[in-house]
Formats: sequence, C-alpha cells, structure tokens
Amino acid sequence: MGSCSTAHIATLLMIVLCSMLLLCEGKQLSSKFYDSSCPNALSTIRTAIHAAISAERRMGASLIRLHFHDCFVNGCDASLLLDSTSSFESEQNAIQNIESARGFQVIEKAKSRVESICPGVVSCADILAVAARDSSVKLGGPSWTVKLGRRDSAMASKSEAQRELPLFTAPLDSLISS
Repeated sequence: MGSCSTAHIATLLMIVLCSMLLLCEGKQLSSKFYDSSCPNALSTIRTAIHAAISAERRMGASLIRLHFHDCFVNGCDASLLLDSTSSFESEQNAIQNIESARGFQVIEKAKSRVESICPGVVSCADILAVAARDSSVKLGGPSWTVKLGRRDSAMASKSEAQRELPLFTAPLDSLISS
C-alpha cells in the first residue's frame, strides 16, 4: 500500500471541511451578512489570522482543525470554544481535543479586535469559519466563499465530542468512510 502525501491528506481534509460547511449552512446564511452591520469584520479577522500564521506557520493548520472539530459536533456553532461550566463539560476536554486542539487564543484575539469595532455583532462561530478559510489561503491552499450569520452555541458536550470526532489513531480508510 502506497503512502499518502501531505498534499493529498490536506486536500481530503479540505473536501470534508467544505462538505461540512455546506451542511451547516442554511438558507439564512449569506456572504454579505455583515456588509452593513460590520463592514470591516472580514478584513479585521484576516489581519489577525495572517499575523498569527506569520508568527507561527503551523497555526494555520491548527485553526483549520479547530473549525473542523467545532463543526463535527452539533454543527459550526463555536461550542468548542466554550469552557466548562457547572452545566456542561467543555468539548475541549474530549480525548480528541485535550492537549492537542490549539489556536483558541488566536480566535479570542480576532474576536477582541472585531468587538472593538463592532461590539456584539459578529459571532465566534463566524470568526472561526472565516479563520479556517483565511488560514487556508495564507498557507497557499484553496479559498471559498464563507456564508455568514451563524449563531454561537450556549452549550457544549464533551460526551458528544468524544462520540462524534474521529480518534487520531483511526486508520485512513475508516476516516474516509465516516
């Protein structure tokens, strides 16, 4: 059996991510969602993401993975970004995320910058989706139109994350068939 190149694996992951994005996006989402309410949102996010990747190139892949792991559990709702509370245990504590998911501080920084120009307007879920696209572009990968207007979740579920996310030990053929 031949080995898969990094480019083939990256392409496969991008296809899966784009497919998940299409499933997550309903008719109410629009690429122009913030055009009037926060016209500089996308450029502000892009600037923050490019700065983070320029400081550490691996961060781009980490941000794409962060978005992938968020979308895999109950859709693209930023639930992965939530810390544990007395009501739920964070998805960050799932075996597939603990001590491996990274880039939370980059998303927080992008959110802080967006909040400084448009308080309470742009969702973390949209920031995460745009960050994944901007990371791909910055690293020389594909671009796509991100439809916006997602709402942030108020809940997270470690157990659902553990059930839904593939394990890092899963063989490629089982990942493809999932």
